[in-house]
Amino acid sequence: AGMAARVSVLPSPRCLFDDPVQIRVAGLQPQQAVTLRASLVDESGELFQAHALYRAGSSGELDLSRSPALGGSYLGVEPMGLLWALQSKTPYKRLAKRNVLTPFYVDLEVYEGHGDMSRLLGKCTNERWFLGEGVKRISVREGRLRATLFLPPGPGPFPGLIDLYGSGGGLIEYRASLLASRGFVTLALAYMSFEDIPAMPEILELSYFEEAVNFLRKQQQVKDTGIGVLGLSKGGDLALSMATFLPGIKAAVSISGSSFNSFIPLKGDGFTIPVHPYDLGRMKISDESGLVDFSDVLDDHMDPATWDCRIPVERSLAKFLLLSGLDDMNWKSDLYCRDAVQRLQQHGREVEFYSYSGAGHLLEPPYLPLCKVSIHRVLGMLVHWGGQWREHAKAQEDAWRRIQAFFWQHL
Repeated sequence: AGMAARVSVLPSPRCLFDDPVQIRVAGLQPQQAVTLRASLVDESGELFQAHALYRAGSSGELDLSRSPALGGSYLGVEPMGLLWALQSKTPYKRLAKRNVLTPFYVDLEVYEGHGDMSRLLGKCTNERWFLGEGVKRISVREGRLRATLFLPPGPGPFPGLIDLYGSGGGLIEYRASLLASRGFVTLALAYMSFEDIPAMPEILELSYFEEAVNFLRKQQQVKDTGIGVLGLSKGGDLALSMATFLPGIKAAVSISGSSFNSFIPLKGDGFTIPVHPYDLGRMKISDESGLVDFSDVLDDHMDPATWDCRIPVERSLAKFLLLSGLDDMNWKSDLYCRDAVQRLQQHGREVEFYSYSGAGHLLEPPYLPLCKVSIHRVLGMLVHWGGQWREHAKAQEDAWRRIQAFFWQHL
């Protein structure tokens, strides 16, 4: 009421988090200079903000899919820039959704001029959900399993996926809930640092992951043509291991992962894959910020002395998709991806591979802003993940499309 301008989010102010939207402002003066600001408060009360300077068109309208930003958090025509450029007021915070049953509310405000933001002209709220209409969330504590199952509405049958995050541990649900909202029965699986699972297990057992596959295959709504697995970072090498050693896995996606077993021995049936040798003495810690760079801690993966730690992916009959960021500052993920790709190709196996320039380690669902640095939940250190804002945002959009297309194709 009494606002000079109308801000609208189309097609609807309520959407899924991975949905692109069109942000428009009407009722401005022709050529009027304005500042747009997006604000989001996460579940721990942390404020994330982005802003951009714009000039209205001759009809006093502004459409972010056509009008270029002239300054602020980003430049140029970036329809979703106000989302992917969100930055925490407190440094080194990562935006992640803890409770997928509630949305993130993004407040969009338009202020007069390119200066002090003292006069608010209009505002609206974009409600961004992680759970589509009718998707069920079921907590799973069956046998050893510590997981959450997401079921799309309807009888299906749907392709089934297992979703694994990295060595930070916990039970991370927001990617799995979005995938379920897109038509996959998805099991988000914890394997470190959650409830009775230790922060740094002495060993990981393949049989635990097999239990998850069997649990998923039993679900009535799951297609019986095989299961997919998706993993980020440490979850990436686990995804490759599952696809190699477990018969039920038909398609595997590794994001910023490796072609060998990292940090924790993996025990199979009658064999154990040891840990790729590393030396924490090769960590680089910058004096002023305390930032840790891990990228050199591993021994050379081309040294035959490390080869008993390799995951023999070439033995797998699964299909593979490997994704990495060329600006990953945490892990030489591109190098390690290429190693797996080379071995698969030498054995005539099918593999897709994309490396993104300017993308960092944490390739997340689209519109989650880049997290360059954050505290590693298990190590308790400030870790440099890498990435350039715009390139990382574009990579996340592209990767998300490719991941879904890959699973639809092979499952």
